Amino acid sequence: MIARVLLHVKHRLPALWRVIDWLNARLYALLHKKRMAVEVAGVFADFRLDGFEFAPLAVEDLDALEALLQRQGEGRLRYFQPHGFDRSSLGRMFHNPAFLMFGAFREGELIGYFFLRCFWNRKCFVGRLIDEPQEGQGVGRVMNQIMYHIAWRSGFRCLTTISRSNAAIMRSHRNNPHARVVGDLANGFLLVEFVEKPDSRDSAGLVWR
Repeated sequence: MIARVLLHVKHRLPALWRVIDWLNARLYALLHKKRMAVEVAGVFADFRLDGFEFAPLAVEDLDALEALLQRQGEGRLRYFQPHGFDRSSLGRMFHNPAFLMFGAFREGELIGYFFLRCFWNRKCFVGRLIDEPQEGQGVGRVMNQIMYHIAWRSGFRCLTTISRSNAAIMRSHRNNPHARVVGDLANGFLLVEFVEKPDSRDSAGLVWR
């Protein structure tokens, strides 16, 4: 219920959302930031992929992130709109303690972006984007494992929203044993949770709970 309310406020009441986001950032920093920072370090040490590096973004990476986002075609960003893509917006998100920004690198070049938007009540929303030429090499799988395990080890529910019209993402999560549809949202979106220990009877992914 709270997740649905927050999503409604974010998309329909932007002024109120800014207030909520400001308050949430302070509460998250007070209650969870220190512990989650420890878990982030441990998770990045546990999940690797030959030929690629995964790491939290530094402020020096924001120009590269802007370039990565700007070179994506409109169709690839249709369902990926977690925040503004200009340098100013990226800077604001980077300095929000409740928004954790990560990157995938190949030979020093940023080729993927993923994040956790965390809330003080131990819920977080995750998302990721991979540069199209780098898809199909296992980068997304490692991104998923990093995001999920940071949330789980920190005691957070791990959530995302998926449009029924986003055929590529719906298809990819059909084989994700951690994915559970937990509710319907407006405009054809699903609220999906990634659970740490999937029920063996529900191994196909995107199963209704």
